[in-house]
Amino acid sequence: MAFPKGFLWGGGTSATQLEGGWNEGGKSPVSADYALVSDNFHFRQTTYRDKDGHLKFGSTFDVLPEGAHYTVEDEHHYTNHQASDFYHRYAEDIALFGEMGFKTFNLTISWARIYPHGVEKGINQEGIDFYHRVFAECKKHGIEPLVTLYKYDMPTYFDEKYGGWNNRALIDEFVAFAKVCLEEYKNEVTYWVTFNEINVLTLLMSMDNDYSQAQEKYTQLHYQMVAAAKVVKLAHTINPQNKVGCMICSTVNYPYSCAPEDVLLSQSRTKNQMYYCADTMAKGAYPYYSENLWQSLQLSLDITEEDRQVLLEGKADFLSFSYYTSSCVTAQENVETTAGNISWGVKNPYLKHSDWGWAMDPTGLKYILHEFYARYNLPLFIIENGLGAYDELTEDKQVHDSYRIEYLRAHIEAMKESVEEGVDLFGYTTWGCIDLVALSTGQMSKRYGFIYVDMDDLGNGTFNRYKKDSFYWYKQVIETNGERLD
Repeated sequence: MAFPKGFLWGGGTSATQLEGGWNEGGKSPVSADYALVSDNFHFRQTTYRDKDGHLKFGSTFDVLPEGAHYTVEDEHHYTNHQASDFYHRYAEDIALFGEMGFKTFNLTISWARIYPHGVEKGINQEGIDFYHRVFAECKKHGIEPLVTLYKYDMPTYFDEKYGGWNNRALIDEFVAFAKVCLEEYKNEVTYWVTFNEINVLTLLMSMDNDYSQAQEKYTQLHYQMVAAAKVVKLAHTINPQNKVGCMICSTVNYPYSCAPEDVLLSQSRTKNQMYYCADTMAKGAYPYYSENLWQSLQLSLDITEEDRQVLLEGKADFLSFSYYTSSCVTAQENVETTAGNISWGVKNPYLKHSDWGWAMDPTGLKYILHEFYARYNLPLFIIENGLGAYDELTEDKQVHDSYRIEYLRAHIEAMKESVEEGVDLFGYTTWGCIDLVALSTGQMSKRYGFIYVDMDDLGNGTFNRYKKDSFYWYKQVIETNGERLD
């Protein structure tokens, strides 16, 4: 068999996009709880009131202006408030994962459930107990949890009081949160990931070629990477068996042509969008091109010698990443563009595209697997991969999603070839293994799961669960350790 014995097949979710119960069980709000629904090709916006009380619209990735506060407006619908209602239906959902044969379940522990208002106001025991119950269900079905500690679910308390990750104080707050998780779930969780797609902070700027917020974003990123390194070291102290990974949003940028300018632009984009973070977290130091980048953007970063030592001592044990799509880059003007996972670029004429305009490119997955393994020589884990699509629930409660099976089959075949060629890949969790709220658009109608959740973009539905055709297909894939893909 190509895939090693014990390969971790499973699925992934996030607390903000799946749980719901946004104001239950002692949880405080996160920015996504104030985010609206968008359409296929635009990022969603949050609602807040400025210091003068005026209603404003912002981004979940932006820090609130001084004196502003988030607000829920009655005339708007907020899909994250209920999401997929995992908070009340976790036992049912995990049983379905167990029926599929999941070896692992990639989920997040919501910071806002554990420390709703920071260390100052103490631990929320209801939140602690909730995840104990979740992990007990996983154990019942033989599922190994893989926990991501941060997936865009920082309590808004920190935005409003500290200015979010612009404040170095957030490092200690995050480490305190992680310490509680590492100690509480010491006997329940072995695999951890610190920050999900940590490079999105700077990725969005490079996509827009707008660096007006560069000082702020690179400062936030530095504090997050220092916090992650501290957590890696802490995790090894609490339990030497812990494995802690970093997580990158992979951006495969092909040169649009063989023009040297396009090749150099592709190389530069890849370094700045992806390797800048991966190099720092996997190798323990900022890469050689960092100083030049900082100078070109006129950055003055708060990097201490202690920070550099922390980064060196807190290198990740494995590299995990998301992969959905690829795009092209070019120095040419007036070329057709396309969308992607928090990224976009020139449309590749050789590829098919999804309903959301994302290129479907399994060869790109094979390419990036080899690139990552050659560069870092670390075990790899594909933590997000999947196809967002419109699914139709038939009158007899069936979903015939052959298009999803086709997408996943091609990507697993690319994984299989990579493993046969020597890449050390030890796990794969498809994104949104059960339908959930799309991060970028807030839509429920953008469905990824093997399990259909009866809920629409406007909050209409029963939350009943229905198995799609892909449910049975993935069950077979897991049973045969990736050998049967028909």
